Amino acid sequence: MLLACSPVLLSGCHKQALPKVEQAVSGKLRLDGVTIVDTHDGKLTPGMSILMDRGRIVSITPTSEVSSDPLVKSIDATGRFAIPGFNNMHMHVIDQADSSSVLARMLADGVTGFRQMTGSPEFLKERRDGTLPIGKDAPALLAMPGSILTPFNARSADTVMEEIREQKKQGADFIKVGLVSPEMFFAAIAEGKRVGLPVLGHLQEGVDAAQASRAGFRSIEHLGPGDSIWIGCSTEEAVLLADAAAHPTVKTPPVTVPAFLQRMLMKHLQTRLINPAAFDTAAYDVRLQRAFNHYSEANCRALAAVFVANDTWNVPTLVRLRTQELADSQEYLSDPAMPYIATASLKAWRQVTDKFHQLPPAMHATDREEYRRQLTLTKLFDDAGVRMMVGTDGGGQAPGQSIHQEFDELAKAGLSPLKILQMTTLNPAEFLGRTGTMGSLELGKNADIVLLDGNPVESVQNLHIISGVVRAGFYYSQEDLEALRSRTKSK
Repeated sequence: MLLACSPVLLSGCHKQALPKVEQAVSGKLRLDGVTIVDTHDGKLTPGMSILMDRGRIVSITPTSEVSSDPLVKSIDATGRFAIPGFNNMHMHVIDQADSSSVLARMLADGVTGFRQMTGSPEFLKERRDGTLPIGKDAPALLAMPGSILTPFNARSADTVMEEIREQKKQGADFIKVGLVSPEMFFAAIAEGKRVGLPVLGHLQEGVDAAQASRAGFRSIEHLGPGDSIWIGCSTEEAVLLADAAAHPTVKTPPVTVPAFLQRMLMKHLQTRLINPAAFDTAAYDVRLQRAFNHYSEANCRALAAVFVANDTWNVPTLVRLRTQELADSQEYLSDPAMPYIATASLKAWRQVTDKFHQLPPAMHATDREEYRRQLTLTKLFDDAGVRMMVGTDGGGQAPGQSIHQEFDELAKAGLSPLKILQMTTLNPAEFLGRTGTMGSLELGKNADIVLLDGNPVESVQNLHIISGVVRAGFYYSQEDLEALRSRTKSK
């Protein structure tokens, strides 16, 4: 099931901090007979042995030149294709009720690293203290923000600056924009630049996408979301942009809102986040359809060129968008991921989907058109050279399978198998500035590896056929991976 999570948007709303998590240190492990796939160009190097020690690759040599060593655990991987582990660059995991089983499921499906997209002062402290519940059977936490910017902590320019400065002190890796006014949106980017924290997340209603890129917005999630990019691709951009600015989804309160009222409002907002399309207004739908009716490919390519020039990344999260806009598809009633979805999450999804069913036929038609266009937009961005990464947005629902479904949606959009492989391996390393430790299989890099039965550069379908995973130098066989999957089956 391609469900979206309901992330924690207010600090302090999280599970109690756990004791310090001791990380196991792996010994010597060698994969023999593998074909190494170069993520830079897709080149294949067969018959190789990869030696790992203490979570790092320490040697790559032809298997024919390897001598037996009783101190090394050797795995016969003849006929397998070795690639770096998958990175999911838009996830909500550690704020889930049973994050350990969610993380295990992710690892079982080849995910060895993730970018957490919701945070809090408490989570950042737990990371500093080593008490985040991320143990051995889990992907690595690659990056995490502090509290998401909302109308409550980004009410004015002063509160925006104060919040970002505080998150810098707390150790946030980036600033995540959720819902703020256009004025506060650009104030956040400016302050983020000043303190050295990238600002990314959601383009806001009424924000010019090209202007956001030029200002330094680092990464756009969910192809917007909403209508911001579509307005930028329209010949009626000025009119539609003004209309969007005049009708925000959430208005910034003029005064400080009491904490108890914030919690009430955020609970309602979290319900909306299960599927925002179910709560769209007729006015929004009319504006979006008007943008579609006046779509200009030339304008869209010009916008893509702005993204390229300013190094503005995109994380499409097509599985998230598909679940929103095609929520009434019959396939979701018999999705094979059902056993892995928490009962409470499934109940909430069905309740919101009932609301989606009640929307007028014209709005459903716009939603279907939007998803078709989002596939086309993803391909246009790829052709134009816009940098993109794989992300799914799912947390406690079906986090492992969702990345494989994202691979398929990207292929449906027309991206090549190599591009999709790069979006989950090499590109995240480049985005994070960590090409020295991740993104490809080379000497000195992290021992995070996925073994496949087929060539992933030949077909995206081969990304699904996992025969083994290495995480931080620990090897997981198919049997081990199946045991991890069983942890997330709903009771």
